[in-house]
Amino acid sequence: MAWERGYIHIYMGKGKGKTTAALGLALRAAGHGLKVYMAQFLKSALTGEMLAAEKLAPYFTIFRFSGEHDFFTRLSAPERQEVRAEARSAFDFARRAMSEGACDILILDEILVALQHQLLDLSELTALLDQKPLPLELILTGRHAPAELVARADLVTRMEEVKHYYRAGVMSRAGIEK
Repeated sequence: MAWERGYIHIYMGKGKGKTTAALGLALRAAGHGLKVYMAQFLKSALTGEMLAAEKLAPYFTIFRFSGEHDFFTRLSAPERQEVRAEARSAFDFARRAMSEGACDILILDEILVALQHQLLDLSELTALLDQKPLPLELILTGRHAPAELVARADLVTRMEEVKHYYRAGVMSRAGIEK
């Protein structure tokens, strides 16, 4: 690894670009031969990053734990329990990857959304941050980060929507939003 100390990043906000920023970091790191793991919470659709990661293996690997679901707020109680179990699997994977030193950079994509929907406990996530091995670079993404996480992070970037073509009816496009 090229550094002695890794930092905790948070990419959050209502604007587009949180996952994209994390993917840019992963691309840069893979180019330097670093091993990057991305655990995606609450995502299951085929996306360009999944296809790109196949081409960047073994330097960049994406792990998914979610089945196909509607938006969380539209799910029935049994479906929410299933999503909770999937989030638990992703979190347990992240904890193992950290403790085993499996990667140089660990991206927990949409973990802040899982936290927001109470699929994970804040105390678990803060404990994970406290257990981060010194050289590991750790990235969290999602819409909102509680103050406790912001205080523990070394870098916090808020993506703010100023204007978005989605408001004009443009749906997600392959290669751009998915």
